[in-house]
Amino acid sequence: MAVVAPFRGIRYNPDKITDLEEVVTPPYDVINEEEGASFLDRNPYSMIQLDLRNTSQEAGSEEGRYRDARERFDRWQDDAVLIRDREPAIYLYYIDYTHPSGRRLTRKGLVALVGLAEFEEGIVKPHEKTFDGVIADRLELMDECRAQFSQVFSIYPDPEQFVISVLEKARDEEPVCVTRDHHDNIHTLWRVSDPGALALVHDFFTDKPVYIADGHHRYTTALACRRRALERDPELPPDSPFNFIMMYLCASEDEGLSVLPTHRLVRWPGSHGADEVVARLRSAFDAQEIGGGSRESLIGELLARMEEGDLPMFGFYHAGEDRAFLLRMLEGAADDPHLAGRPPVLRRLDVVVLSDLLLHGCLGLDHDQCLRQRLVSYYSDPDEALDVAVKESIADEEATPLLFLLNPTPVRQVLEVADSGEIMPHKSTYFYPKILTGLLINKLDSKERVALKT
Repeated sequence: MAVVAPFRGIRYNPDKITDLEEVVTPPYDVINEEEGASFLDRNPYSMIQLDLRNTSQEAGSEEGRYRDARERFDRWQDDAVLIRDREPAIYLYYIDYTHPSGRRLTRKGLVALVGLAEFEEGIVKPHEKTFDGVIADRLELMDECRAQFSQVFSIYPDPEQFVISVLEKARDEEPVCVTRDHHDNIHTLWRVSDPGALALVHDFFTDKPVYIADGHHRYTTALACRRRALERDPELPPDSPFNFIMMYLCASEDEGLSVLPTHRLVRWPGSHGADEVVARLRSAFDAQEIGGGSRESLIGELLARMEEGDLPMFGFYHAGEDRAFLLRMLEGAADDPHLAGRPPVLRRLDVVVLSDLLLHGCLGLDHDQCLRQRLVSYYSDPDEALDVAVKESIADEEATPLLFLLNPTPVRQVLEVADSGEIMPHKSTYFYPKILTGLLINKLDSKERVALKT
């Protein structure tokens, strides 16, 4: 099964970069235009200078952008802005954060190399679809720079928390770094180089798969980069760095592992009142109106009530009329033709019920139309979604904004879907908080070999 190995991580030199918060960033694919400009303004050595975003790039050719990133990466190493650890290690990585519910949590994970495997092998299991355009951009960057700038976030089964226990006992006394992200979450990294501990971790994973939580495009990019390496050298050895991907691994049973919901703001073309919408929904859902209070209190009550019951439940808010409804799927609705064609493991997903049964079956908005006309926007923050819905209800005369609130997808459902070989709809999961880009970099040098257990 999974092959897990230590590596010599590249990281910012604390003698040159005294405040990591100025240079580390979230993953490239969650950085918007405004945030990107802000990260660039903070420090000229920001990771965004290396891990280029696919939007708002510098002027010039595509090849020039990737070449500039490589030259910058090489220069930062030559100038000792970036330094490399002398010995291979696995890195213990904690994130202390505040859950949107207000609870303080710590997510415990590790950063290591994991052997690349095609999805068909069942060693590394996906749950999301990838898009070729994104992979093409990431591939050119990875192949030009010969480096992996960010980790793929994966989960693995470990109910006894064996791996974290081993690493906690063997970690260096002082952390490699401690920093905060822009949400004020605290990120702490320790090195673990003890041979005995590394061997125990390696052996633990030999009969277990890993499940990609976040970073499907990064993983698929690494597979494509390996294919290029094989074209250059058909005799590529098994311990070549091109056969590995840098991963952040967290146990699926970890108490700090959080999945947040991704709410949908749907722009239904035309003018539609709340009564019309609810009348259409009643063929598959029980609809209970929630009254009284401010918009924010209505949303808060919907989110609290949605946690009740076993059947899929949603919150619906009609911004134009300031009306809120609690939607509960009817018992027999699972047999609706719009769901019947789905495998059982997908039929139980709230995101599938919403897209197939509610939007397509009840409102007549199929997936292709939603995608083609860009009718759906996604928000992890319900307050932000509410603000946008209210503004659009005033400004947009061609469509009616309908806000649908969802429960988070349970981790067990992510594992079930991945084990079945199925794929979840777009934006089904939002693992929070995001791991930081820039804490560790993995170098791809064809002359080097990964330190595998013999």
